[in-house]
Amino acid sequence: MIAAHADWSIDPRKRWIALARRGADGWRAEAPRLVGDTAVLLPGLMAEGAPVALGLDLPLGVPRGWAAQRSERDFPAMLRGLAGDADFFSVSATLAEVSPARPFYPARGVKGMTRAAHAAALGLASARDLSRLCDRATATRPAGAPVFWTLGANQSGKAAIAAWRDWLAPALAAGAPVSLWPFEGGLHGLLAPGRVAVAEVYPAEALRQLGLKLSGSKRAQAPRIALAETLRAAMARLRVYASRDLARMIADGFGADAAGEDRLDCVLGLLALIAVLDGAREDVVPEDPWIRRWEGWVLGQSDMPREDS
Repeated sequence: MIAAHADWSIDPRKRWIALARRGADGWRAEAPRLVGDTAVLLPGLMAEGAPVALGLDLPLGVPRGWAAQRSERDFPAMLRGLAGDADFFSVSATLAEVSPARPFYPARGVKGMTRAAHAAALGLASARDLSRLCDRATATRPAGAPVFWTLGANQSGKAAIAAWRDWLAPALAAGAPVSLWPFEGGLHGLLAPGRVAVAEVYPAEALRQLGLKLSGSKRAQAPRIALAETLRAAMARLRVYASRDLARMIADGFGADAAGEDRLDCVLGLLALIAVLDGAREDVVPEDPWIRRWEGWVLGQSDMPREDS
């Protein structure tokens, strides 16, 4: 089996992927590398014919209030239908351009804009309705950004656009052997030779799931170096063995350049994915039809949002 996790961005220089192969004695993990040409991402992962589990650090799902306005049966069906729909993925510069058929906003910062106004333009009752349940803060981690919001360092909308538009929607529309967790079933049930099971993995949630804690910002090399010992211990518990290049990268805090945090996120996501694959963490999805059909969930997350617990 192959496990991989990609830390995604609209900027190709910040798209990194880490990969591991499972053998009789555990997993052999490679150092993160740039994703490169997205057209060969899925074929490359499937080339060996083994089952592939691919984690993505980007939203796989949409908020239920917005989904209620759609005619499709679920999120995968919606994605298949969006292949080639350039207007859907165009980021609106003004609220006048926003509509349920063109939900991403804003193209740039504008004085006085609010998420409440964005929600209203999408036919939602409040800014809170922009977020899926899995985007909201839990007792142990902060909130993620709403799917359709595209401004600020914490936004995930541009990564969603880059992945949905450029390769995921076209692959589904073309009938590629790709399944989306949790919409199409449990992770283990989606794994089959020559197929790719794709799941949303959130690095901040993965850090918590692995029992790790950074001593400072992950954007700085020093806290990443300080994390090395406990990160290696987490890998040992999961029987994940680092390649020589990965071992050096961990010791060096994933490098001094700006992509160091992306390489760390790759490895955190990969370990969280492996934990679920090997049963160290349960594959849990709330019994909520909106989550299972439209909103999706974060792999391995067991905590409900604070206000919904």
